[in-house]
Amino acid sequence: MPGQVHKHHRIARVLADEIRSGVHADGSKLPGEHSLRERFGVSRTTLRQALQALGEEGLIATHAGIGSFVTFDGTPLDHRLGWTRALAQQGTELTTETLRFEEVTDPELAAGLGLASDAFIALDRVRRLPDGHGVSLEHSRVPATGNLAGLPERGLEEGSLSRVLVGAGRITESGEGVVSVRGLDAAEAQTLRRSPGESFLRLTQVYRAADGSVVEQVTSLLDPARFELHVRSGRGGRQ
Repeated sequence: MPGQVHKHHRIARVLADEIRSGVHADGSKLPGEHSLRERFGVSRTTLRQALQALGEEGLIATHAGIGSFVTFDGTPLDHRLGWTRALAQQGTELTTETLRFEEVTDPELAAGLGLASDAFIALDRVRRLPDGHGVSLEHSRVPATGNLAGLPERGLEEGSLSRVLVGAGRITESGEGVVSVRGLDAAEAQTLRRSPGESFLRLTQVYRAADGSVVEQVTSLLDPARFELHVRSGRGGRQ
């Protein structure tokens, strides 16, 4: 039974990543139960537990005799571990500005992550409100290995790095992060069109695949007026 519980959480995470990256678009129907059971090699009970978990997250709606449909609308800015949730008023539109998208070398980061190669895909983006003020500044680093090498020249699929990672088989299985509060330096304030010293949340996260390899490292600066931190714990107490 413990193994079955582990399986349904793993399946839910994989499908959640695919939904949130746009592999399964809002309003589309998920593959049928038989297809999903064959894909993951699990029982009907385990699969239904995974679908129930997705429903509880608000990602799908399941209709008996019809199937499961995606209900995720793509609004959260940082969804992968559920650490943050956008608090912008309903109907507020955010624009995304790409500041940097290129291959770089970063020996210090590679050493910190325990990687043999120091080649990374660097993607820096700022998200703004209609008045131009930035609410988030994200620095994403992806190991430039395998079919991800040369990605900046090929470009992102519909502007989504998450979709590219899923398409390349780089599925996040686990992650860890550190959050703090700090004042913006002059360069950050200029990029975000905010005041130097203004307090922002600083969130550093490392995402790993099932084999423990690094999928992505992200450092984000988030406007605390627009984001909140969610912490979830299970059996075993606090960590």
